[in-house]
Amino acid sequence: MKFNQIEIFCKIVELGSFSRAAEASHLSQPTLTEHIKALEDYLGTTLLDRLGREVLPTKAGSILYDYAQKILRLKSEAEQTLWSLKGALKGDLVVGASTIPGEYILPSLIKDFRDNFPDIIIKLTIGDTKKVIDDIVNNRIELGIVGAVMENAKLDFHKFVKDELVLVAPPSSVWGKMKSITLEKLKEVPFVLREEGSGTRMVMEKSLRDHGFDSGHLNVIMRLGSTTAVIQAIKSGIGCSILSRRAVQENLNNRTLKAVSIEKIKTFRDFYIVLRRGKFKSPLCESFFNYLLEKAKTETNLP
Repeated sequence: MKFNQIEIFCKIVELGSFSRAAEASHLSQPTLTEHIKALEDYLGTTLLDRLGREVLPTKAGSILYDYAQKILRLKSEAEQTLWSLKGALKGDLVVGASTIPGEYILPSLIKDFRDNFPDIIIKLTIGDTKKVIDDIVNNRIELGIVGAVMENAKLDFHKFVKDELVLVAPPSSVWGKMKSITLEKLKEVPFVLREEGSGTRMVMEKSLRDHGFDSGHLNVIMRLGSTTAVIQAIKSGIGCSILSRRAVQENLNNRTLKAVSIEKIKTFRDFYIVLRRGKFKSPLCESFFNYLLEKAKTETNLP
């Protein structure tokens, strides 16, 4: 097997399309097809199922993909380590983040980091906290930032920055006209809920539980898979939700959303940098990790 064949195979699996992979790789589709055929001939098995325009890995393809990610990551780590001997920081780093840090905190930090090290490429993947942690455990990514701690002996969590969860409502709704509500009244609020696995949801449910409120009593009218979708649902008047202040601050400032206090409850949480315990960190991962910790020392330096 050749590295370029493995890279092309992974790109096709990740993008689910020969045409999209060809565009991303700056190669022609026939060239990609030749590489995949050579790889399948070498391994003596079919790796990809062509289902119209969609491409999915076969069982053998899924097994190879898991190993291929490890191979490419080790290749990258080796290159970075050798470059670092010459005082250079370059290469690729894949970072995973849950929605809030991924969409509202990390982009500007990654830009600042790259301003100092223009030869590096950071790929940011966004998923819920459960997905990011699963990727760390299975060595698909080196570093993640999440909104909740999940007990796992294979992981180390490092406090990053703080956040507050607030109940937000459409300003013109009956709920948006209130300054505060009681926990008992919260049962009547038409509630838009994040998906299971969301760090925001985990923290919200724990906070409510700590105050004697069972989240099963929420009047859930909709479940959505992202904070952005929840915000849009609230703005359209569908219902209310408890969300990150970082995510809704701009909407609060321009008054397209209204924050409503829940009496006797203030819910704060930490975001965490998560790493695989005991695992060697590539030079790029080590540098980015230290950069994030340094930035976290002064909240005013963060968005």
